[in-house]
Amino acid sequence: RLLDFIIQENNFLKTRLSEVVDRETDKVFIANAEQFQNEFILKDECILDIGNDIKVQERDLKLAYTQKNAPDHKTCKKQEKLRNEISYLEKECSNLKNQFNKYLLTYEG
Repeated sequence: RLLDFIIQENNFLKTRLSEVVDRETDKVFIANAEQFQNEFILKDECILDIGNDIKVQERDLKLAYTQKNAPDHKTCKKQEKLRNEISYLEKECSNLKNQFNKYLLTYEG
């Protein structure tokens, strides 16, 4: 659910950026907007990578469950790694959103 929320937030920010760029002509603003767009795209790629890792982890856990085995040490380590990656992504996306909103305030305020 958290990953879905991050995806929605990132999509909202990209839409907001598009709306602002459509009515802005300042070259400096456009250049900075492009940097934000690149950051949003990088976050999309991270989200996809983590989403794929989650699918693999779910498959491994289902397999262990159907075989009535407890998850092995490797699977537990992967789970811990995924939790850390999601936590880091959440913080990074939150920071990017805050930077973006502050930047927009300098042009809209």
